[in-house]
Order: sequence, then structure tokens, then C-alpha cells
Amino acid sequence: MELAWACDLVEDKARRLAEKYTIERFTTDYRDVLADPSVTCVAVCTDHASHAPITVAALKAGKHVLCEKALAATAKGMATMLAAHRRRPGLVFEGVFQHRFDAINRHLKALVEKKAFGQVLTAGVQVRCKRTNEYYNGDAWRGTWAKEGGAVLINQAIHYIDLLVWIMGGVESVSGVYDNLTHQDAMETEDTATAAVRFRCGGLGTIEATSSSHLDWETTLSIHGTEGSIDVRDDRPLKVACLDKARETAIQAELAAALSAPGELLGKSYYGTGHPAQIEDFVAAIRGKRKPFVSAASARHTVDVVLALYESHRRGKRVSVPKH
Repeated sequence: MELAWACDLVEDKARRLAEKYTIERFTTDYRDVLADPSVTCVAVCTDHASHAPITVAALKAGKHVLCEKALAATAKGMATMLAAHRRRPGLVFEGVFQHRFDAINRHLKALVEKKAFGQVLTAGVQVRCKRTNEYYNGDAWRGTWAKEGGAVLINQAIHYIDLLVWIMGGVESVSGVYDNLTHQDAMETEDTATAAVRFRCGGLGTIEATSSSHLDWETTLSIHGTEGSIDVRDDRPLKVACLDKARETAIQAELAAALSAPGELLGKSYYGTGHPAQIEDFVAAIRGKRKPFVSAASARHTVDVVLALYESHRRGKRVSVPKH
């Protein structure tokens, strides 16, 4: 691939990026990029509210799109994106959830699908991180309903909510609450939230997230079934327990092998190694004229779960997650 353009609202950022990676052209207007007939695909890594208009314009211009999470900040925005893709079905439209590409998470999904833990009774995710007032004040879109669409749920926790939703095969309904406990001077959205969910498979689950923690970053994914259970802390197995000890030993060995799989770490450590793998999948989908591993429709469902949690709090009742 060739990087053809660097685009940012701040011209100096675009210029510096272009210089760093020897990109020939840079601009502050994404429409310049879309007007270039030599551009095959675009990566949308902007604020949440701008994902929908940029993606719709890109698809209309005949460009393949890799869009960062959250796919959009509103259900209406996601609907317009998917409608634009239906009009150009030959284009690849992939949503970024890079942790689905981590070997341990792929293996964990396979274990659940083959009922290695028996019937799943409960599954839950905890995301505890620290985001300061300076973080939220650093960009005007952060911590706003109009631009970010929320805060800790739709930005930080959404990665692990996605893993929970994806591994368990989808969510049927959500009952949740949220609050702004420590960032009242910096934002209007939530820094802490919890929820009870019902999965489509019939199991029950929990979501817990906060950006007010003393911990810089800690995630836990737990699955408990009739025949076994597992806790994964910071993307590494914390506990594996099965009634069948031979199965337990086998699972531990399989997870150890998954952890030793090669992967390139780019950016912050908690980003994981999935970004290069997802970009590779995006390119392969374009070249192979196939569907990407993380379809836009699949990425949409995770955002629907987050939006349902927000709606549940506002309405004070359990909310069904829409099927599309």
C-alpha cells in the first residue's frame, strides 16, 4: 500500500504526519482526499460525530472504508453509513475492533462456541482506567454528548464490551445506569457505568466501566459456565477452572500457545497487537473482493449495546437492543 494523503483539521498535525511518513500530500479537508481518483481506500480516525458524514461521502466517492470505533455516536449516524454501503455493496466497509484479532480472544470465542465451559451462565467485563480533567479538556469533542456521544462507555470500554458481545454471540437487552462522579468540571457525559445484560444465547452478563480509577488501565473478561470458567486480566489468562481437569490442562496449554503467537505492538501497550492484523485484513478483503472479518454491521451491534445502556439509564427501564 501507499500512503497518499495525510488529513487533519489542524494543518500542522497533517504536515508533521506527512513529513514523518513521506506522504506526498496533506490537507485539512477530507473532501480533497475523496476527490483524488488515485485513492482506493480511506481510514477514518476522527472524532465520533464526524465518522458518519466522512464515511458516507467516502462510500459515495467509491472508496473502501476502515472506520475507527465507535462506528458512529448515534443510531441515525450508523443507519446512514450502512445505507450508503448498501448502495455500494462492492466496497469493503470495516469497523475497527482490533482486539478481535488478538489470538487469545479468537481462541476464547472458539472455546465458547464449542461449549468448552458447558452452558454459559454468566459473562462480564470490567474496564478500569484513569482519564484526567486535562484529558477531557484537551479536545473540545471529548466528554460531550453531541461530539463524542458519551465518554468511558463509547470510547474506552467499548473495546471490551465488543469482545463480550462478540464472544457471546450478541446481546438481546440491557439495563444500565451511569453517572459523572469525578469529572463534573470537565465534561457533561459519564465517567462510570454499570449494566446487566441478557445475551441472545440466554446467558446473563454484566458491564462495569470507569475512567475515574486510580489504575491507569485494567481490564477483566470473565466467563462462567456449567462445566468451567475463565478470567482474563489485561489480555492474559488469570484463572482457568474446569470440572474435567484434562480439559482444563488442554485449555491452559492452548491459551499459552495463543499468547506466544507473533504480533506487532504499535502505540500504547493496551492497544494490543490487533491494529496491524486488522489493516492487513482490510487490504486482503479489498484485494480478494470478500467481506472483512469485522463487518460494519457487526461493529454496529456493539455500538447499539452501548446506546441501549444510555437509553436504559434515561428511561429507567430495560431496553431491547435492535436487530438489523
